[in-house]
Amino acid sequence: MRGRLDSIDWAILKELQADGSITNVELARRVGLSAPPCLRRVRALESAGIIKAYRAILDPKNLGFEIVCFAMVQLDIQGKKELREFEQRVKDWSMVRECWTLSGDIDFIMKCVAPNLASFRGLVSELTSLPNVRNVRTALTLDLIKDDPLVPIEDVAEVEG
Repeated sequence: MRGRLDSIDWAILKELQADGSITNVELARRVGLSAPPCLRRVRALESAGIIKAYRAILDPKNLGFEIVCFAMVQLDIQGKKELREFEQRVKDWSMVRECWTLSGDIDFIMKCVAPNLASFRGLVSELTSLPNVRNVRTALTLDLIKDDPLVPIEDVAEVEG
């Protein structure tokens, strides 16, 4: 689908990625369309799976989640069954907000939030007690330096242009 996106599609994606709550009328104004064709394009991008969802970005500290950390997990066995079992367990932990599989020495990296250090220690204790977990390394975050959306649309526009 990427090859079929034109400059207006990319502009729509850039605007929505920056502010998913923008009205269709404002979005249309910003990308130089009238509202009906803009909405048709957004719906097409949604149908194609390019726009996966819309979310509000919440401030964890203002909601009582003082700890943001990363946990890097190495498993003993990386068979399909063992990976599925671990992945399912991770999906059950509400404090785990993102989990990625990795190549190399670390099998998974998880972004976690916790209201306090005690609850974070509880998560780490549960994690290290799982039967197939060989090693867990954690890192508490200090300051957020950059928090851009996942897709660098400005770079894509340069490549496409």
